[in-house]
Amino acid sequence: MTYIEKNLVPGEVVIYQTRLHWIVMFWHIVLSVLLLEIPALLLLFYAMNREQMDSQARHLMVGGGIALLLISGVIISVGAIKRNSTEMAVTSRRVLIKTGIASRRTIEMLLSKIESIVVTEPFWGRMFGYGTVVIRGTGGTPEPFYLVANPTEFRRHVQQQIETQQTETRPGAPLAN
Repeated sequence: MTYIEKNLVPGEVVIYQTRLHWIVMFWHIVLSVLLLEIPALLLLFYAMNREQMDSQARHLMVGGGIALLLISGVIISVGAIKRNSTEMAVTSRRVLIKTGIASRRTIEMLLSKIESIVVTEPFWGRMFGYGTVVIRGTGGTPEPFYLVANPTEFRRHVQQQIETQQTETRPGAPLAN
């Protein structure tokens, strides 16, 4: 069960949920492939195709290649953990954002208290579907969240829910169930 699911109040429903874009793993993958996996595979290939090499040197090369592959796996895992440890959701009542695992930072803002939501998408963000979302609450400081997947979709759902709440609370407006 996710943090967001655990912290819903009775009657609250998740409308939209997103997380960090896969681009947060880009440099982890590049570092792993170029600096670790390719040299590891070259070491392993060289060690396996040299019959004149003594046994000790071969074991060292194979061990080094395996160690590089393991380090590569750890680096990619760090990126995946970073991506998966961030949850963002728009519910019927608020916006919830949780980052981190060991140390956690959460922001829970009532939809009625959101003053503005800004989306910034750089060129590559527009091409690949990521950007920065900045939420400002009434009288509060801006809260930026970087590399969010589908940031315009996130903003659209926030705006729709704010409009829905305002429609429900207007005098003379029909009450929603």
